[in-house]
Amino acid sequence: MRWTSAIARPLRQSATSVVRQSPRRAFSSSPSAQAVWGFIGLGRMGYPMAKNLRAKLPVDDQLIVFDVNKNASSQLMEEGGEGVRVADSVREVAEKAETVITALPEPSHVRGVYKSMLEPATLLKDGVAKERLFIDVSTIDPMTSQSVAEIAQSTGQGKFIDAPMSGGVVGAQAGTLTFMIGAPPELVDRAKEILSMMGRRILHLGDQGAGLKGKLANNYLLALNNIATAEAMNMGIQWGLDPKALAGMINTSTGRCWPSEVNNPVPGVIEGAPASRGYEGGFGVSLMKKDLGLALAACKDAGVKLGLGDHAMNLYNEVEADPNCKGKDFSVVYRYLGGKE
Repeated sequence: MRWTSAIARPLRQSATSVVRQSPRRAFSSSPSAQAVWGFIGLGRMGYPMAKNLRAKLPVDDQLIVFDVNKNASSQLMEEGGEGVRVADSVREVAEKAETVITALPEPSHVRGVYKSMLEPATLLKDGVAKERLFIDVSTIDPMTSQSVAEIAQSTGQGKFIDAPMSGGVVGAQAGTLTFMIGAPPELVDRAKEILSMMGRRILHLGDQGAGLKGKLANNYLLALNNIATAEAMNMGIQWGLDPKALAGMINTSTGRCWPSEVNNPVPGVIEGAPASRGYEGGFGVSLMKKDLGLALAACKDAGVKLGLGDHAMNLYNEVEADPNCKGKDFSVVYRYLGGKE
């Protein structure tokens, strides 16, 4: 079977949204001029991303998906109409699609999925005879990402780009995500073309691995700023200051940061923030722990000296273990510190 390249050619007219009820569809054995795209990982972020991708792809292109949750795959197939197929394995995705996007929870999942896709190293003989473009949007450690990239390239089966994202589930649903990409210069334009179907901003930070390093550096800073904001707000309120007045002053002064201005940890200061909804929604403590842990591991691997990282991790561990804080937005650090609600 010969499929035309989804890497080299420009995109054609996008598909309109079609919803059809149909049984599980199999791939046709007849040749086709359509391009085939792959998406692996239909979780809270991946599902709306894959849905947006399908909606913006040319109408005659095909999107083949896989997830261990069969219900998610079936639902996307029904919502995506004739343009979506469900694969039986990640290897099938890699064989049939020339561009494969992966959105997975942990480094172990990324290692496992890419091992299954790349071994045996016969993709170009078993499927489309074109080098693959793999784009991993997972937030993992740079070491795992680099090892996967090396396997893909050394076996001649494809190129690998890291493109972690920011914007949360809301951004994934709205198609307004920010992607931080690590890619060689010759792949940047193509990566931007693809990712712009699922996001609004694509920032090229350097060669492979640079996207993840930038994302982890940013989230390391976010983790510390969140704690510092919770402590500063608690400090001022305990001294008798009005919460909104204090936040207003901070946000026009040198202490201004995203946790103080957008995700303020004090209930009632920012309408709509998780703190004003019982710390529900938002970016969970467990997710912050994950990203902070990845940053610490990467720093250790590179010999980077840190002064606050381990202390922050200890605090987030304590917050997550507290029954009144577990499962909440990471701004719940303020509650753990005994802040007035």
